[in-house]
Amino acid sequence: MQNVLTIGKVLLIAGLVGFGFALGGGSLGHLSASAPVAGGSGWRTVALSLMWIMFAYTGWNASAYVGSEIENPRRNLPLSLVTGTGLVLVLYGTLNVLYVYAVPPQELSGEIAVGSLAAARLFGDSARTAISLAIAFALLSSIGALVILGPRVYYAMAQDGYFFRGLAEVHPVFRVPSKAIVLQCLLAIVMVLSGTFDQILTYMGFGLGIFPILVVMGVFKLPRADRPPLYAVAAVLFAAVSVLILVLAYLERPVESSIAILTVLAGLPFYFTFASARARIGAKPKEKAS
Repeated sequence: MQNVLTIGKVLLIAGLVGFGFALGGGSLGHLSASAPVAGGSGWRTVALSLMWIMFAYTGWNASAYVGSEIENPRRNLPLSLVTGTGLVLVLYGTLNVLYVYAVPPQELSGEIAVGSLAAARLFGDSARTAISLAIAFALLSSIGALVILGPRVYYAMAQDGYFFRGLAEVHPVFRVPSKAIVLQCLLAIVMVLSGTFDQILTYMGFGLGIFPILVVMGVFKLPRADRPPLYAVAAVLFAAVSVLILVLAYLERPVESSIAILTVLAGLPFYFTFASARARIGAKPKEKAS
């Protein structure tokens, strides 16, 4: 079912792009239009927008969450990461070009439902509702993927002793981490009820923007033989740009960003508590065995 939804979403985006450029009522002149970024406020807005865009790419590494369930992971895991990221890059890039082709950049400012607005300009107002419903349907594949992948993180943490042990249990019939899935469901409900769409997007985007920096800088902890060529240049450049984006986004949206930082910090006591307990439990068998 998940494969069907994913293929359907890809075909929907490809069809929208193809028919939009071939039959839509846009203008290539929109692509040459530009708007100057004025002052510090303008750069903060740009950084916030980039943070939201980065959030759209946060699932690029999701196949690593189920690496233990992939056949021949040494080959298929990197292949899935490279192929998936490349496909998303092409679809995301062409879709955004289509949006600008359909609507002048000035009119896109502050618009949340960009897809339905672009559809209305390309195919008429009658297409707005149809495209909105199609986009909502396409999101089912993302929801389905996250329902499958997200709880695997809690499950793996619990298995390793860094989270509540009960979340490492697998359902006896369906063979899925059912308790971890329930936890994710409860967290999702809290998120949906906690604020507006852009507030939640900013909160999640800022919080998730912290961890790629830590992961990329972790390349310096790898054995020297496992470090890729020019790893230092790539890692430092990525970290510097990402930190700059987060700092500017924080200045633009300090409330949501502060809540995201506090959420991350709130996890540290739990981590150290579980890590300490894991160390004590792990030390006893070694002492007994000796």
